[in-house]
Amino acid sequence: MPMTDPELPIVSWHAHVYFDGAEQRARAAALREMIARRFAVQLGRWHEVLVGPHTRPMYQVAFDVAVFARFVPWLALHRDGLDVLVHPNTLAPRADHVQHALWLGQRLAVKPETLPERISAEQEDPVRVNTQPDLGAGQAQQP
Repeated sequence: MPMTDPELPIVSWHAHVYFDGAEQRARAAALREMIARRFAVQLGRWHEVLVGPHTRPMYQVAFDVAVFARFVPWLALHRDGLDVLVHPNTLAPRADHVQHALWLGQRLAVKPETLPERISAEQEDPVRVNTQPDLGAGQAQQP
């Protein structure tokens, strides 16, 4: 694959938490609750029907660059067997979902052809925190 512009700024990050069936959805819901209690992030709505490049139902977690160092390691340890795509937002959506992607769990298929190669800074949605964390990420709590 061709290299992308090394000067692309990372504007924010997304984590897409995938689920398949009622049992995985229940685990995804428990994980979502734990995320909301521990991190200042934007929890997106549930997508039961496939959207965009995603080939499984999922919800998105948008978060600022400053949250990455605490959130992603925590997510790696607490994802409860769910598959999660973590990608930067660099104004190059196709590359972000394919070339720059980090996978926790199984790498799932994505449909890159549904994504633009580039977008403008005005087209990138800012992170709008909609959680009210009341627990620290270091505290142990079972779902």
